[in-house]
Amino acid sequence: MKSFNAVTSLFVFFAAMLFSFVGAAPLALLQRDVYVPPVLTPTAGTVWTIGSVQTVTWDTSDPPAQITNRYGEVLLRNGELTLDIVLASGFDILDGSVEVTVPAVEPGDEYAVVLIGDSGNFSEEFTIVA
Repeated sequence: MKSFNAVTSLFVFFAAMLFSFVGAAPLALLQRDVYVPPVLTPTAGTVWTIGSVQTVTWDTSDPPAQITNRYGEVLLRNGELTLDIVLASGFDILDGSVEVTVPAVEPGDEYAVVLIGDSGNFSEEFTIVA
């Protein structure tokens, strides 16, 4: 029984060492340069009409040397809830703008766009009308 415990202890020790090395390796690989360009438009006071084509813009003046994810996506947000409405996707985050078609949503004045690439950033709240 004593040798079984010694072998088991030795196995557990080496397994723990192996997992600590494997677990540590991805941490180094996960280091990222996060790029969060500020959304410039729409701004507070902007009014979008359902069905119209609008331009969402963001500041690309200070990007990091390496951007982990250059593919952007623009979502619609209403109040505190980001909606499952993709306004645009697949564009280069360094483009600085993308055209979107305003979807048929309930008119209101608590809408915002969410720019997603490396990270997410919200516009100011604006209004959507019918």
